[in-house]
Amino acid sequence: MARYRKIDPRIWNDAKFRELGDNGKLVFFMLLTHPNMTALGAMRATLAGLAEELGWQPEAFRKAFLDVLSKGMAEHDSKACLVALPNFLKYNPPESPNVVKAWLSALDLLPECGLKTRVIAGAGDFAKGLTHGFTEALPEVFAKTMPIQEQEQEQEQEKTYTSARADLPCPYDAIIDIYHAALPDLPAVRLMANDRQRAMRGFWGWVLSSKKTDGTRRATSAEEALAWIKSYFERAAHNDFIMGRTRQSAEHSNWRADLDYLLTNKGRRQVIEKTEVAA
Repeated sequence: MARYRKIDPRIWNDAKFRELGDNGKLVFFMLLTHPNMTALGAMRATLAGLAEELGWQPEAFRKAFLDVLSKGMAEHDSKACLVALPNFLKYNPPESPNVVKAWLSALDLLPECGLKTRVIAGAGDFAKGLTHGFTEALPEVFAKTMPIQEQEQEQEQEKTYTSARADLPCPYDAIIDIYHAALPDLPAVRLMANDRQRAMRGFWGWVLSSKKTDGTRRATSAEEALAWIKSYFERAAHNDFIMGRTRQSAEHSNWRADLDYLLTNKGRRQVIEKTEVAA
């Protein structure tokens, strides 16, 4: 487990960090310096637990965390309760081959999930870029899973490109977290069925490939796409129809939109064209 962390003072020159609100900056520093953060740049944690440590209300912490998440400065698997910092090793590289050997014990502290697999692959790739001594010290589990993981990522990306026609894999968990934070009064997402994943990939591809009325792309990167999706869900909160505030027929008296509806073409038209609030 990493007891000491390095914070590069050039972080204050980083555009993504500067764009964070004060709460977002504090949350990022908390994650980076948290006692449970492993030498792999990942730790098991719940957002509610982290909020309690700061003495914050859960929703306040979640909002700040999503600010960090939307800029690609953190990754999160809400079901497995795993939080990871993608650039952790870049600024906190192993100081000796013995540290690389100790990665195995850090691995035992992380719950099994797709994000953990990406953490393993990322650490393995990072070690390959170091000197021979570091590569030789790499635990077998990292060396074994690297080519398998690369193959799985390529296959998943290929499926994503085909279905979503986008050049970036769909970040399912990030989209769901943003939906929950922006629209807490709408039905929560509890299952990830195949049809829902297909709809999310299609929506993600649309965000990355469609254009606004002025002819510019809605998003050209994952960071921009997540920021747009955040604004889309926040806009939906102002739509009376989506929030179930309009008069309904007896048959649909309890109807409210959900994530599945918001991912459809009909949902997009309702949010973008029929919401009386500035974009």
